[in-house]
Amino acid sequence: MTAWSAAQNGVHITLRLTPKGGRDSIDGVETMSDGRSVLKARVRAAPHEGAANEALAALLAKSLGVPRRSVEIVGGPTSRIKRVHVVGDALVLTAKLEKLAAAR
Repeated sequence: MTAWSAAQNGVHITLRLTPKGGRDSIDGVETMSDGRSVLKARVRAAPHEGAANEALAALLAKSLGVPRRSVEIVGGPTSRIKRVHVVGDALVLTAKLEKLAAAR
């Protein structure tokens, strides 16, 4: 099971966000205790008034080479575990996610 799946007009990504993480980065894939796989991400922003979510969306957009408007948090806006939808070609986005995960 991977941390992402193809969806209509893009991909859904399940990820674990670490706010106030010291840097903005994608840190690979992790298997949680319940068996779910998540993409690990950290941002410098604090979880205050949506700043960490905005930083996450900007980080994903930059990392995947899509416009910021193509990234939407669709689940878990106040949780560390989030569900994100990225609009674009699912095959291209999946390949980029695999490359990001392997680089960590």
